[in-house]
Amino acid sequence: MKICALFLLLIIVLSQNACGLFDSTLGGFTTALGLSDTATVISKTAQIRTSYAVVAADLLEVKRGERLDVLDQVEFEKIFWYRVRAHDETNTEGWIEAQHLITNEILEKSKNLAGEFQNRAPQAAGQLRAASNLRLEANMNPENILFKLANGATFEIMDWEFVPKQEVSDVDDAAQGEQTKRKLTKNEEIEASKEAGEPEKIEDRYDIWYKIRLDPSISPAPAGWLFGRQVELQIPVDIVFFQPNNRKFVGWHRLDTDAADRVGLNEKIGSPGNWVVLSRTNQVKAIDGVEPDFDGIHVLAFDKYDQSYFTVWRTSGEVWGTLPLVVEGQGDNKTFIVKLRHPEGRMVDKRFVVFKDKSRLKVTPPEDIAQYLQQGKLR
Repeated sequence: MKICALFLLLIIVLSQNACGLFDSTLGGFTTALGLSDTATVISKTAQIRTSYAVVAADLLEVKRGERLDVLDQVEFEKIFWYRVRAHDETNTEGWIEAQHLITNEILEKSKNLAGEFQNRAPQAAGQLRAASNLRLEANMNPENILFKLANGATFEIMDWEFVPKQEVSDVDDAAQGEQTKRKLTKNEEIEASKEAGEPEKIEDRYDIWYKIRLDPSISPAPAGWLFGRQVELQIPVDIVFFQPNNRKFVGWHRLDTDAADRVGLNEKIGSPGNWVVLSRTNQVKAIDGVEPDFDGIHVLAFDKYDQSYFTVWRTSGEVWGTLPLVVEGQGDNKTFIVKLRHPEGRMVDKRFVVFKDKSRLKVTPPEDIAQYLQQGKLR
């Protein structure tokens, strides 16, 4: 009896020592989660594996949008893994890299952000030039990363914000909980322009952040913020060449369609049409520390008979405007509304009426629009 007891005690001690040695070898930790925790696959495809070791075998391929039960988590060699249970016929259990999943808690935060612009039309379209973090807020806080959005991902731009420029890497690819690496540089050209008294440029003072909406085919998380240095605006190809030299198109909306895609996001080859475009010069023009989202309005129309574009209406001077651009109406009769700053300082909704006269598109601007121009006259 004593021999059995001693043998049992020896087994327990050896087991505890072995477990401690195993955890020490991994250099990681595990945290038990409630069986009710769930996560959604955000990668196009991913593998559930037998373990998080390099030589582990694949058990099951899962696809974007599938839900998994989260049973445990571990950090192994600075990579986070989840132990999960799939909802297949055999309830496959195994390990999957955390980068392929978004937890239910984080997914709900993204959905709440999307709810802020639920009934708003997109203002522009964009695409990533490099994989970048999708964030809950427009800052580099290491705790607000939702997940990493892949290079080439496309999205609708719902809003944007100018933030004082930071000395950080051009690519926001820090891991969850980590700060973006600082990139300390001295731009002699910027310093020289300041000494020469030239107008300060937007990109010298600010970084731009974009609030975006994602299609379910791209991500189950519908919304978030992107650091703008790797965002390329996807201006429709049929109007991109109409940008004046001293300003850039920042927002646009198609006027000759009632379809859901009004910014040309899903058009690989842009078809000619009628557009209202918001533009922006490159100079800093903050009032009380706030920059305008746009300072010009341009309405373009396509003449089907001449097969060419013509300007219907535009601001000859500069305005001081903020988002959103709202388009209302059906068919050929539409109105668009923008917020413009009155000389007295208040922001006012201004309505522009768009209609056809003998197949020719025309615009009736607000009667007092001249009050909102900073210089020049209407054309």
